[in-house]
Amino acid sequence: MVYEASPLNPVSGTRRRVLAAALAALLGAGLALAAPPTVPTVVVGAGTSDSGFEIDGGLQALQQSTVAAQLGGSVLQLAVKAGDRVKAGQLLARIDERDAQAGLARTDAALAQAEAQLSNARVDAQRTRELRSQGFISQAALDIAETQLKAAQAGVQQAQSARSQATLARGHAAVTAPFDAIVLATHVEAGELATLGRSLVTLYAPGRMRAVVQLPASRTAAARAAATVQVQLPGGADSRWVTPVARTELPGTDPVSQTVEWRLDLSAADSTGLQPGQNVRVRFAGAPAAARAAATAAAGRLTVPAAAVLRRGELTAVYAVQDAGFVLKAVRLGAAQGTSVEVLAGLRPGERVALDPVRAGLAGATPTAP
Repeated sequence: MVYEASPLNPVSGTRRRVLAAALAALLGAGLALAAPPTVPTVVVGAGTSDSGFEIDGGLQALQQSTVAAQLGGSVLQLAVKAGDRVKAGQLLARIDERDAQAGLARTDAALAQAEAQLSNARVDAQRTRELRSQGFISQAALDIAETQLKAAQAGVQQAQSARSQATLARGHAAVTAPFDAIVLATHVEAGELATLGRSLVTLYAPGRMRAVVQLPASRTAAARAAATVQVQLPGGADSRWVTPVARTELPGTDPVSQTVEWRLDLSAADSTGLQPGQNVRVRFAGAPAAARAAATAAAGRLTVPAAAVLRRGELTAVYAVQDAGFVLKAVRLGAAQGTSVEVLAGLRPGERVALDPVRAGLAGATPTAP
């Protein structure tokens, strides 16, 4: 049925005008969508670099140790579990000591035998001296008796040392805590075989913590020149930045990862409530301008805004300007520097990259001047 405008049908004219306006709006939207997007760009390395950089790290206890078995045998008892607080000397685990007890008995018997041989050698040496003084035997016979006496004395000393060692080994059947600590982890269960040197329990003293970061070797010069170093403690919205009381750079670079380990000791007050393994953020900032420029020149560092990086799974890439459009380039990234990120490979100084990689990937996207 067709409606026509007439004095008898006034609604049809209004409906026609509404439909015309909606059609014009849809056509306008289609034309807008069809227009190629323009994407702002930035020149690689042209921006001013931040005065510092940040890197992720982890917490370690300032005093931590893994207690290992010094005696082979079955674990008869595991007296602690993860999270327990222990005192110095408190029992951690007990190892079957029957073999050590048998060894101690053998050394007792060997010591008794050596002492009997020593007593016999003394009597024989004394008798030989008397006979020599009376001229009944030769000097050679006396020398032999004296040598046998010395050998018997050495045999007693050897047996005594063996007994001391067996006694010490028997004492290792009871594994105790070396200091007041919290049990971080247990590595065996009752009934398992504890071989010599096998880890049993890991402990840490809760009083002091330190932040540990694996710093890229290219960053060490900037880190050494940093005027301030701060650690962001875990805590979500309540996280705060603190200044470590001491910092240590280990003298060596890992040959595989090309990183240097830095240890930042926290004060006892800042360590309250922290646990080993928690993630922290470390900031190196405030380096003099000359030092920053020297470090940048030495490393040949390039940076791009973090928003310009496209991440798809393991792929990290940027859209670089080529002719009148964009081309996707894979890049290898380094440490973050505030709102920027270091580019280790994939770009050259002076190239232009898109600030919005999503729009730059649309068909017909065109770059704008930086």
